[in-house]
Amino acid sequence: MADNKLERHFQFYTQWRTALVDSISDYRNWLNEQELNDAQMDLRLLQLLDRLREDKLNVAFVAEFSRGKSELINAIFFAGYGQRLLPSSAGRTTMCPTELLYDASKPTSLQLLPVETRASDATTTEYKRYPEEWTVMPFDVEDSERMSAIFKEVSRTKRVPVEEAERYGLFDFNNADDALSVNSDGTVDIPCWRYAVINFPHPLLEQGLVILDTPGLNAIGTEPELTLNMLPNAHAVLFILAADTGVTKSEIDVWRRYISGTRWKQKGRLAVLNKIDGLWDELRDEVEVQSEIDKQIRSSAELLGLEQSQIFPISAQKGLLAKVSHDEDLLQRSGMPALELALSQELIPAKREIIRDNTSSEIEDLVAQSNLILEARLNSLNEQLEELRGLRGKNEDVIEHMMNKVKVDKEIFEKGLQRFQALRSVFSQQTNKLFTLLGMEALKVHVTNTRNTMISANFTKSIRSAMDGFFAELRDRLLQSDTQIEEIKRMMDAMYDKFAQEHGLRKAEPPSFSTLRYQKELAKLERAYREQFNTALNMITNEKMTLTTKFFETLASRVIHVFEVTNHDVENWLKAVIAPMESQVREHQLQLRRRLESIKRIYKATDTLEDRIGELENIEKGILAQMAELKVLRQHMHNALTFEAIEEEAAA
Repeated sequence: MADNKLERHFQFYTQWRTALVDSISDYRNWLNEQELNDAQMDLRLLQLLDRLREDKLNVAFVAEFSRGKSELINAIFFAGYGQRLLPSSAGRTTMCPTELLYDASKPTSLQLLPVETRASDATTTEYKRYPEEWTVMPFDVEDSERMSAIFKEVSRTKRVPVEEAERYGLFDFNNADDALSVNSDGTVDIPCWRYAVINFPHPLLEQGLVILDTPGLNAIGTEPELTLNMLPNAHAVLFILAADTGVTKSEIDVWRRYISGTRWKQKGRLAVLNKIDGLWDELRDEVEVQSEIDKQIRSSAELLGLEQSQIFPISAQKGLLAKVSHDEDLLQRSGMPALELALSQELIPAKREIIRDNTSSEIEDLVAQSNLILEARLNSLNEQLEELRGLRGKNEDVIEHMMNKVKVDKEIFEKGLQRFQALRSVFSQQTNKLFTLLGMEALKVHVTNTRNTMISANFTKSIRSAMDGFFAELRDRLLQSDTQIEEIKRMMDAMYDKFAQEHGLRKAEPPSFSTLRYQKELAKLERAYREQFNTALNMITNEKMTLTTKFFETLASRVIHVFEVTNHDVENWLKAVIAPMESQVREHQLQLRRRLESIKRIYKATDTLEDRIGELENIEKGILAQMAELKVLRQHMHNALTFEAIEEEAAA
């Protein structure tokens, strides 16, 4: 396992992420030490750190059965165990979607969701919240034979009556292939399990890699969660083809519909021509063999709409054998090193770029807020110093006059505080109005009503109309939310201007926010629905109940997730809008109080004037030192974000 290029690149990626977490943690600790942190800022920092620590990279393997998909996973990730861990043999071995990951809070085990759960409306994601529904088979990683035997459970099938298979959405009378699969006793073979999760302490899985091993292409459409959630959101998808057959019609259909359709992102999509060892022929020289492989690469690239550089000819079986037997020549001939390198170059930089973009803006906003507080303190301190230096040699009347002036300033500011409290009240009302539009409870009611309408519908047109109305209302809610967000921003802009003019507070620019990103996510889901529903043939050849309960439940689950993310991001934006003003108001109030106390002390004992000036000058030095330290911390976080360890390692 030590020479695994993907593993080495992943380790560098993990080191990069860890260094980023450390630099942000240093910033948080410094804020606490300097008493510059508040509850809202600390919450934002904790959420940012949690996101980075829980970061996952998802890689999905998709293929028709007998393409060597499980063997490829063994070759890339598990060769170091000296044997096949995932079952790999002729015919179908992966009968249900299988997720390989590591969660230290759970036992090392194979978790299996019974196929009977397909009769319910709940998605597999929902079932993950209910561990009692799963069959758990613990194993010991030191006992590789026992572990391999347990993993074979994912390929187990059972015979059930046709009616039962139909109820689970695993049999369609109108499908010729399904009709041919009926046994002589009227039963059909179906998977025992709907979904499998292997919790396994592999070095890559421990660092956050998640592998998704899908069943054959004909089974992909029966679990909408695969097509609407897992495959579109995978950071990389490996589409495995057979080198001897090239791309078949069913493979083109699945590729275009579920993997590289216009509704999903295009990055990180690679095709693998497996079993090139089947073309190795001692009666043909290497040039002829390579010519045949090149021909398949050109053909596959054209049919899939990929560059030829995205097609990788390999032999997973020979690659696994080469790694186990430490045969470097066979390993190079298998094509595995080139695939692993490409996977790391496609997967890791793309994922790092996402984290970099999301983290950078958050850090800049937080640092700007910290800087704002320090600048407010420095400005107030300079005003105090100017006042006190002006009192040198002055009589008590002047000092008393100065004290009265500060009192008046304080009273004026107290009135400004009343306006600020009124603003908070209006801000709260506007916020409530915004969350009424984005509210999760209202959304769930909308989902329930649409589901009921679809189930009770007698015609295709009624089902389509219900779904059109479903998406139309969601779009309308997001558009109304944008209007409300703009109104909140205008109100806060005006208030920032007013406080800047009346009290000399620094004018901050409230950040902008738009729901366009979430509108695009909904548009992708709507396109997915139209592709699935928009042909009369699709509606006729599928059971209405399967359509409404399976496809809609997954679709609704994705919509709910989009709105959950929207709510979370809107909450963070609202905090970012109000927090700088709250911090400045709090600081200004504190500084006015200190100015008044200083002048009172000087009024009572004039010999304390020079002491107080010296005291403030020391505080000024401290604030300037804090500003310098903040600049250094910001640079450390910037360096951690932009560090290119992987490229440096590749170049070396």
